[in-house]
Amino acid sequence: MRSASVRRAAPVVLGVDIGTSSSKGVLVDPDGRLVRSRVLEHRVDRPGPGRVEMDGRIWWREFVALSRDLLAPGDVRVCAVGVSGMGPCVLLTDAGGTPLRPAVLYGVDTRAGEQIERMNERFGADEIIQRCGSALSSQAAGPKIAWVADTEPELFARARRLFMPSSWLAYRLTGRYLLDHHSASQCTPFYDTEAQDWHRPWIDPFAPGLELPPLCWPGDVAGEVTAVAAAETGLPEGVPVVAGTIDAWSEALSVGAQGVGDLMLMYGTTMFLVHTVPHRLTSPSLWGTVGALPGTRNLAGGMATSGAITGWLRDLVAGTDHTELLRLAERSGAGARGLLMLPFFAGERTPILDPRARGLIAGLTLSHGPGDIYRAALEATGLAVRHNIETIEAAGGDIRRIVAVGGGTRGGLWTQIVSDITGREQQIPAQTIGASYGGAFLAARTVMDVSIETWNPIAGVRRPRPEPAADYDELYRLYRELYAGSRSVVHALAARQERLPGAFRSTHRPPAEGAAP
Repeated sequence: MRSASVRRAAPVVLGVDIGTSSSKGVLVDPDGRLVRSRVLEHRVDRPGPGRVEMDGRIWWREFVALSRDLLAPGDVRVCAVGVSGMGPCVLLTDAGGTPLRPAVLYGVDTRAGEQIERMNERFGADEIIQRCGSALSSQAAGPKIAWVADTEPELFARARRLFMPSSWLAYRLTGRYLLDHHSASQCTPFYDTEAQDWHRPWIDPFAPGLELPPLCWPGDVAGEVTAVAAAETGLPEGVPVVAGTIDAWSEALSVGAQGVGDLMLMYGTTMFLVHTVPHRLTSPSLWGTVGALPGTRNLAGGMATSGAITGWLRDLVAGTDHTELLRLAERSGAGARGLLMLPFFAGERTPILDPRARGLIAGLTLSHGPGDIYRAALEATGLAVRHNIETIEAAGGDIRRIVAVGGGTRGGLWTQIVSDITGREQQIPAQTIGASYGGAFLAARTVMDVSIETWNPIAGVRRPRPEPAADYDELYRLYRELYAGSRSVVHALAARQERLPGAFRSTHRPPAEGAAP
């Protein structure tokens, strides 16, 4: 009776993504239809100014919980598993795979400024860009590894392995220690993007004894679900597990934004842009990486906060949900009744690469209300997107198509504001759940003949409106001037904050990655 039930079960693939504020799991059928999805929210830890961490053991616990919950009805048969996660992150373990400390997260963690300076002095900032594709910044994993080696030497002496969320899940599922090339290319300055391999001469001085993982591509099969993992997760033993990658690149896969000229724009807790270029491009203000697929190259950018700001605002306005705030923001109108926000609430990544930048709201009066401030936050992200787009094109990028993805695409106001500010059309696919869906697609490719165009066709287009264009052009000019004019003041304030350990621990829960702003 049991075997007959298994034979009748519908074939599906499982995709799981570990995000900044939640973990998401999806079951997808061979035609790309979403069968079931689940979300588990979590918090990151902020043990001090500029420090953002998470216990890596949570990633596996939440994978197990999602897998068991999704499979509980017993009406599906998982054929393959795909994984992804935020990154680049630094989870260090001993030789047996036991985590030694919480994972240091991606560009929102800005602790490694001293290590960045030392690496630039030793190897040369220009040489790092030429070899690695990117300048050293808070996004790079290499300085964060060096920070652990410098500040926690006894712990680092026991460190042997480096994991990120996707490779940690693959390891727990299959027992295989590996990392995908794209994630490795964000381990600047340890990865050579021309040779597409680890660059040992630059690793040993800063990470002695660390056994960096063998490399593969995100779509490669990492291994098969072991008996131990099957017992924990409810997955069938022997099912193939696809090596995943960093969430933004899995998001780009989920919407088919992999062609030359494509730009994926991810609306989430942070904002991310991934542009596919015909050949290797570098910029001191952006990240030049290898792509998620063999032979592809990207020029990418990312903001430190976007949806996280709207979550912070919702917490401040107790009793007002995001639907009401969006209604008030729409009523506020273009320009937020004379307000202008700088969205640098956690420093900023590209293109200013300024970990000491801070958020500002300029133009406040007693007549302004929550809807005006909420509108200013949405517009601030649009202004930052415009700055990134202009920087990408100045570096040689040729943006021919923008595809939007993420929870912020729902509802329409946020995407409309971004199109109005940038003057760019955005395509919105049928399925915008993002990275977990991209992982499921990579998994499906290993066991069946599928294409993302069939799985996830474009369902709508957001076009810029001519009416607010002039107002937004002026607002963009003021946005650029406000950062330049206030930089010395906010840097001084950031220095004061850094002298108050523990005073700025986060007390709000960011919005889930798949949530609307």
